[in-house]
Amino acid sequence: MSTEDSRHVYRLHSTLELPLEDLREHIDEAAFPDGIDDVEITRRNNTLILKAVAEDQSVSKYTPSAQLKASVTENRVYEEDPDERRNSFRWDEEEEEEIESELVEFAAFKGDRETVLQNSLLQYEMFLVLCEIAEAAEKGTLTAISEHDGDLEATRIVEGEPRPANIEVVEGPRDHGSGESGVNWRDNKFITD
Repeated sequence: MSTEDSRHVYRLHSTLELPLEDLREHIDEAAFPDGIDDVEITRRNNTLILKAVAEDQSVSKYTPSAQLKASVTENRVYEEDPDERRNSFRWDEEEEEEIESELVEFAAFKGDRETVLQNSLLQYEMFLVLCEIAEAAEKGTLTAISEHDGDLEATRIVEGEPRPANIEVVEGPRDHGSGESGVNWRDNKFITD
């Protein structure tokens, strides 16, 4: 785990969604990065937590390892697109048939770094697991800036497909007289010793 200090995830934004059944199947068949022995999946009401189990046995069981957090939602999935069916002409049908559908539970990894990826032990390794999940997801985007061995890396996966990404450094808002517009608490005449 000594290399863990040289791996960080600085920014992350995710809008990933995939069927819960597909996610479970993916985790069961996944080969995890070095440092992770297994990923435990726990569900609490409509929250799904994927927790890293460390290979290193010297890690205390009370040390929280990195985890991915997703919300579970139910969506209706149709056998055929209802919009296509409405737009097509059907001369021989007097009544419109009901389109077959089913309710499917989806895992939605939505939010920024602290919402989706929590705790620092094995954080980069769980980020790699999230990237694999993003490549298995057909819906949503994952963007991130991470650091590996001193180099910043940009990650962008859109609807299951890795896309080119780069990091751009831009000038932020300037500090015009920083501190001059605020209250100087040290010299406030209303505060006494």
